[in-house]
Amino acid sequence: MRDVVRISKFMSKVLRHQPELIGMHLDPNGWADVDELISGMNKKGFSVSIEDIKDAVRTNNKRRFAFSLDEKRIRARQGHSIEVDVEAPETAPPSKLYHGTALKFMESIRNSGLTPQRRLHVHLSADIMTAESVGRRHGKPVVLEIDAASMAADGFKFHLSENGVWLTQRVPVLYIEEKFAAMPM
Repeated sequence: MRDVVRISKFMSKVLRHQPELIGMHLDPNGWADVDELISGMNKKGFSVSIEDIKDAVRTNNKRRFAFSLDEKRIRARQGHSIEVDVEAPETAPPSKLYHGTALKFMESIRNSGLTPQRRLHVHLSADIMTAESVGRRHGKPVVLEIDAASMAADGFKFHLSENGVWLTQRVPVLYIEEKFAAMPM
């Protein structure tokens, strides 16, 4: 049994941040040749096959990756730190969206709002549970409610990725309400 999580994490690193790590190039929309991905990963000691890549795509609970229709190309759906256009359509958001973060980041957020940091976009979710799960990865989670309707009315643009993640350039403090800091489980 292959370590699908390890394969998936490395694919995220390569397809979102460092394609040059395995000598690969992404096209302007973030697509990579699957054979090049496999070859590059094998040179880095992964010993993966097309079936391993398909397993990583199929079992990733966040649906981070997408194949082209012919399965000859692959890309990360969002989360890039390198300039690509993942073709997420501009979409009118629901009235409220949510962002999960950790308590340790709240001082910065209270001062500057949400910024993409090392990524191209701020990631938002349509539900509180997903936001809480994201926040829990970094410490004691805090869920922020975003007044997306007001942001949209004020000219901010939103994009919806294929896996349901909402993307925007930034979220000023004015549109953020702290919902709760979740209790540790």
